[in-house]
Amino acid sequence: MTAYSLRARLLALWILLLASAAATAYLMFGFYSQSTAVQVAQAEVAVGRACREIIDRYAALTRRTKGTIPRSELGGTVGAALELFPGIEGGVWSAADGPVAYAYPTYEGTGPKTDLPEAERDSIAGVNAQALRVDHAVAFRRPSRTQVLLVQGCPLHGPEPGLTAWTMGRAHVNDGPAYTRFLAGLGFLAVTVLGSAAFLGWFLYGFSGRIARLEAALAAPPPDGEDLPRLQRTGERELDRLVDALNAAGGRLREARARVVAAERLAAVGRLAASIAHEIRNPIAAMRLKAENALASGTPERATVALESVLGQIARVDHLLRDLLNLTQARTLTRSPTDIAALLSNCARLHEDLASAGAVRIAIEGDALRGADRPQIDGAQIARALDNLLLNALQHTPPGGRVRLTAERVAVEGAVRLHLRVSDTGPGIDPAIRPGLFEPFVTGRPDGTGLGLAIVREIALAHRGAVRLIDGAPETTFVLDLPWRPS
Repeated sequence: MTAYSLRARLLALWILLLASAAATAYLMFGFYSQSTAVQVAQAEVAVGRACREIIDRYAALTRRTKGTIPRSELGGTVGAALELFPGIEGGVWSAADGPVAYAYPTYEGTGPKTDLPEAERDSIAGVNAQALRVDHAVAFRRPSRTQVLLVQGCPLHGPEPGLTAWTMGRAHVNDGPAYTRFLAGLGFLAVTVLGSAAFLGWFLYGFSGRIARLEAALAAPPPDGEDLPRLQRTGERELDRLVDALNAAGGRLREARARVVAAERLAAVGRLAASIAHEIRNPIAAMRLKAENALASGTPERATVALESVLGQIARVDHLLRDLLNLTQARTLTRSPTDIAALLSNCARLHEDLASAGAVRIAIEGDALRGADRPQIDGAQIARALDNLLLNALQHTPPGGRVRLTAERVAVEGAVRLHLRVSDTGPGIDPAIRPGLFEPFVTGRPDGTGLGLAIVREIALAHRGAVRLIDGAPETTFVLDLPWRPS
């Protein structure tokens, strides 16, 4: 099932809001256009009815006079007919003489209007000529930006030939209350929609910025000793509730981690005490047995051999205690720019005799970082770690084998790191001891104490680095992963 982010949903809502606004504006314009068409149609019906009213009154006048109708009476007849139709003007047109009567009884100006509108004279003349020619009513429509001009001509049948009645009205399409309401509706729609879109856009921008800051804070490396970074409040109530929950979860995680570390430390102390007791008990038992045998024999030669064996066991216990002190003592680092090539060369030179005795070759491969840019490390501590790794490699490499020392500068997630590798062509690490390889007293050699790799791990951790065994490598390879410079 596809999961959409809140940002995508809000953006979709913003698009839908704009689309609905456009559709609403289109519908409003459609309704207004329909209402305008209705207004024009109603005005056209009124103009036609007014023209027929003039025809009816002219016919009645013809029947009353029973002869020629004086033109002076035509104006009154037209005026009486048009009084029933507000906003419509008209008159009688003669094909020979032009306008012979005119009336606009509902004119809203000051005083009666008695002059034919000259701007529409040609249109009126054309409509009347066409009506006279076809002998039935003819309508004319001329739209403009704010109104539609409606003119209708109707032939008059009477004693005088060539007469037509005409009426004229105007339908205001972009004026009046309907147009005002339409503009007000569009204005209100524009203000509300654009305001809502602007508010939603502003909210989206701010919300996206706050989310981006939270993502950056969560992606940043946490401070030392922290599993989760401490997030700053964003000012957005809903997001701040999540921030507070994450900060509280981080606090609980720190407390749980502290309890786990304390429990692990206590368990480690127990295992360490048991291992120390075991390691010391064996030499003590051997020394006791040698001493009892020397006392029982009573010969100086047996006593000398027993004392030599006791001294050897004492040296073994002293070496064990010295390694324990190195493992448990606090390490204060003295960092300085270190020549890695010289460091590796010195380490190899210290073990040349042991390598020659076992017919093992020590090789320093690569440029060993001979550049001017040198890492900030504690050279003495790293030398001790390399000594332990190199000693383990020499002890596990068969005659004719090879041990390699390499160094390289690498970039890991944007941070510069120093990798020191010790590889050997020995049989590899016993799978049974791999899980606890860097724990104290874990060893694959009967004469080993199992503290060498544990000391290497403590030195790496003191540098805020790590030591690990490379899985799947063609040779047994340990790598010291150290920061190039302290963070």
